[in-house]
Amino acid sequence: MKRNLKPIIILLNLVVVVALFNWSVMQKEDTLENGELVLLKLAPVDPRSLMQGDYMRLSYAISQTPDLHELPSRGYAVLKLDSQQVAQLVRYQPEKEPLHDGELLLHYNKGNWAINLGAESYFFEEGQAKTFETAEYGGLKVDEAGNSILIGLYDKNRQLLQPKRKP
Repeated sequence: MKRNLKPIIILLNLVVVVALFNWSVMQKEDTLENGELVLLKLAPVDPRSLMQGDYMRLSYAISQTPDLHELPSRGYAVLKLDSQQVAQLVRYQPEKEPLHDGELLLHYNKGNWAINLGAESYFFEEGQAKTFETAEYGGLKVDEAGNSILIGLYDKNRQLLQPKRKP
C-alpha cells in the first residue's frame, strides 16, 4: 500500500509547485499590466561586475536614509508622484496604513547599508554599457499592495533607455 502512495504524493507535490509558480507569474503579469509607473531617482553606483557580466547595480536616492537603524526590517516607503511620474518620498511606515490621497506604497526590506526595494540590479547585453550609463531613473511598475517590478532604466528626460541594435 505504501508503494502505491509514493507516486501519488510526488505527483501532488509537483502539481502544488507548478500551481504556486503559475500564481506568482500571474501576479507579476497583473502588476506589469495594471501597476502604476513610478520613476525613482538613481544614486551613483559602480555599474560593472566581472563575474556576472554587464549589469548595473541600482541604488535609489529614496533608499539612502540616515535613520536606517530606526526603521523596521520590513515596511513600506510612502511615495507621491509628480506630474512626470517621478517619486518623492513622503515617509517610511511599518504597515500599509495610513495612506492618504495621492500616495502610493512601495514595499521595502532593510539591508545593512540601505533600504532594498526589490530591484537592485539591471542586467543588459554585453557591449551595451554606454547606453545605460546615462540612466538617471529606475522605472518600476507598482501595484496597490506595494509590490514592484523593474521595467527599465530612464534618462534625464524620463525616456526609456533602449539597447542599441547590432548591425
